[in-house]
Amino acid sequence: MAPRSRRPLIAGNWKMNGLGSSRAELEQVIAGAPALVGAMDLMICPPATLIAAFAALARGSAVAIGGQDCHAEPAGAFTGDISAEMLRDAGASAVIVGHSERRMYHRETDADVCAKALAARRAGLLAIVCVGETKDERAGGATLGVVARQLAASLPAGAGRRPRTLSSPTSRSGRLEAGSRRPRLMSLRSTTQFARRSSRVLEPMVRRSASSMAVR
Repeated sequence: MAPRSRRPLIAGNWKMNGLGSSRAELEQVIAGAPALVGAMDLMICPPATLIAAFAALARGSAVAIGGQDCHAEPAGAFTGDISAEMLRDAGASAVIVGHSERRMYHRETDADVCAKALAARRAGLLAIVCVGETKDERAGGATLGVVARQLAASLPAGAGRRPRTLSSPTSRSGRLEAGSRRPRLMSLRSTTQFARRSSRVLEPMVRRSASSMAVR
């Protein structure tokens, strides 16, 4: 049987950037998205304050809307947190968990990430599980060991029936669906080639992330 072709998911994580006026940038992405249908899946993960409005604007288009993080519990006394069920109710279809900034600044462990991925599954969301080494770990040649450990401990049992993955120069993310196999990381070269071919559409998606990294 011939292997199934993989279609990458290109997700723009806006981090802590964007206001109501940012809908104009989403409109640009929606307008250009039809040219990429079939070649890749497109998603924007805006701040939680914009998810409902963005989901309504993107409804019926080729652009999905995702959350940037979620709590492992469905509800409770967790001031400032947001549950996977709340994201789903607001219109999100996916959520990022285990981002390097969450692991670093909020001290999230692999077990925490796994619990959040399970929460996403519980709420019917696609979990984008992030793994990746720090600069020091990369310099010390520990990349493969770190990523392997994070994959083993961060992914729920049975995750990834038809996983599709992508990587960036500083992090790697696996797109997980209910199933059996573990994801295989797509090469940076392959991801870069996709990004270059679709740069006009992708540029508004990543502008917020790029500006965030520039001022940090």
